[in-house]
Amino acid sequence: MNLNAQWLNYSPPGVPRLKDGSPNLSAKAPRSADGKPDLTGVWAHERNTVDDFKRIFGSAYEKESQSALIGMELESVHKYGYSVLLDFKAGELPLQPEALAVMKRRAAERRVDNVCHGEYGWPVAGLLAEPMKIVQAPKETMILYEVDNLHRQVFTDGRAFPATFEFPAYLGYSIGRWDGDTFVIESRGFNDRTPIDALGHPRSEAMHVTERYHRRDFGHLDSEITFDDAQMYSQKFTIKIAYNLEPAGEIFEMFCGQNEKDRVHMVK
Repeated sequence: MNLNAQWLNYSPPGVPRLKDGSPNLSAKAPRSADGKPDLTGVWAHERNTVDDFKRIFGSAYEKESQSALIGMELESVHKYGYSVLLDFKAGELPLQPEALAVMKRRAAERRVDNVCHGEYGWPVAGLLAEPMKIVQAPKETMILYEVDNLHRQVFTDGRAFPATFEFPAYLGYSIGRWDGDTFVIESRGFNDRTPIDALGHPRSEAMHVTERYHRRDFGHLDSEITFDDAQMYSQKFTIKIAYNLEPAGEIFEMFCGQNEKDRVHMVK
């Protein structure tokens, strides 16, 4: 949940404005002291429309939209948060036999490996209703997720990945570099305990992810995420996600109740 009203009557400095005083989201992107685009800000993914989800789910839309798939309105979740393989035609999904076996086993066990959101790790954390915050510094960029108070450290101090990862992680390990005005993040060292979307598509500890972020103007951030995991998928695949800046927004702390009892009493 993003609560702009936590800071009443606060106008962030440095925000370009139109004549009516509203933020000029089409102004030039800001740059940091080293001349690179500054990605710092609170970002929310572009919303998919009801029609988008009706095309995705077809006749099952009404059922899915009322389900507790991710615990919030379906349209508040990015379509790739539901499935990273939506761009593939039916019958052409690049799933390896091992991936199908993992999905079948997890569905049978219905097990939650993580806390609270459990089955939703990364990149789902940035594709739900809650925004994320990027904090760009000279030798490190932080990505803070409102979901579960998660955070990622992207090191830009010149370090390389280790030959092996002794402690595979839920969010992996990330290093960053600039390719012109595009910030490129390479991530490895993931564990295999959470899937990469709500539908349950799995990952292995060998997964390698490349993200590319380009701030095209003050209020818009374009991203591409390429997944490379030959153990689970027969080919690499890329998804594209656009984000909108929330100029006066902030992320808020999130704590989950493991003993939640309200849902059964909610009126549908």
